Amino acid sequence: MPLPHLRRIPLRRLPLGRSLAAAVAASFAVLFAVVPARAADGQITGLAGKCVDVAGASSANGTAVQLYDCNGTAAQRWSNPGDGTLRALGKCLDVVDRGTADGAAVQLWDCSGGTNQQWVVTAAHDIVNPAANKCLDVRDNNAANGTRLQIWSCTGGANQKWNAPASGGGGSTPSGFVVSEAQFNQMFPNRNPFYTYSGLTAALSAYPGFANTGSDTVKKQEAAAFLANVSHETGGLVHIVEQNTANYPHYCDPGQPYGCPAGQAAYYGRGPIQLSWNFNYKAAGDALHIDLLNNPWLVQNDASVAWKTGLWYWNTQSGPGTMTPHDAMVNGAGFGQTIRSINGSLECDGKNTAQVQSRVDAYQRFTQILGVSPGGNLYC
Repeated sequence: MPLPHLRRIPLRRLPLGRSLAAAVAASFAVLFAVVPARAADGQITGLAGKCVDVAGASSANGTAVQLYDCNGTAAQRWSNPGDGTLRALGKCLDVVDRGTADGAAVQLWDCSGGTNQQWVVTAAHDIVNPAANKCLDVRDNNAANGTRLQIWSCTGGANQKWNAPASGGGGSTPSGFVVSEAQFNQMFPNRNPFYTYSGLTAALSAYPGFANTGSDTVKKQEAAAFLANVSHETGGLVHIVEQNTANYPHYCDPGQPYGCPAGQAAYYGRGPIQLSWNFNYKAAGDALHIDLLNNPWLVQNDASVAWKTGLWYWNTQSGPGTMTPHDAMVNGAGFGQTIRSINGSLECDGKNTAQVQSRVDAYQRFTQILGVSPGGNLYC
């Protein structure tokens, strides 16, 4: 007998302590269609055909990054290693003091993994810092040698257009996942730190066919579809556990032979797919060889386990639908069938069009970020 589908509880985004303007900027950041930075070396050319240049060819921390006549020196040789950074002279392109305001200058600095050193090269030839939601910019639109580079709200102007090095590598990243860490951060600018990119990529080994079946386009569409549904379930990867605690005691089905050994109220929604009910914890745990029936708290304490439960449902459960979400994407049924498999009994066939639209909107944004078409059959 098929397992009952997961119960979905409407999520309420918690206050983020940000200004309205910053929140709006963050939401619009995902509208950029981007492609991953890929391993390559070369010049970054921009305004008036000039190059992004490290002043004085100095590798000292804090050295200004500027516009200058292209000269083929090491000061103008940049690499896109695929981890979201842009590097020259062994160091990273860095926003001074982690600034996010218009006019924050860029410099060379030791690579630290900070968000002020993350850059996404877009299909429109912008170079975006996702943390600030701003573009690499030539100050005052001035093409003179030595003009300092900065970040600025993206305008589409010539002083923000770049030809950056990129070659080879297909659509892969160092993790092997079709979504780079920089793209993941752009999809989820307000995410809870619990939902790590490394936790997601560590979980991929449990289901090697996920986002790894079919053409590069299909792989990216499936990744976008999964992350879009996850975004909807968790308020943009903000919530780890279900917010309505009054529902917690309702998720124990005492009719199961194994009962609820962790307690009557222990099987509430957790993780990216908001896994709930004792029978789902039992089935997911058995499939993943993790004792989630006796220790359901692992889903809210271990990021890799949390992601694995989401991938378990995505790849093995059809819920109220007729196919798994994975099959829906790789067999061309379309994004709408993933909605049906996750929460179709409450949302599809005209039952809750706003919830469906929320999922579709997220999917369309994420496919834009990955630079692919969303395909057809978006609704259920």
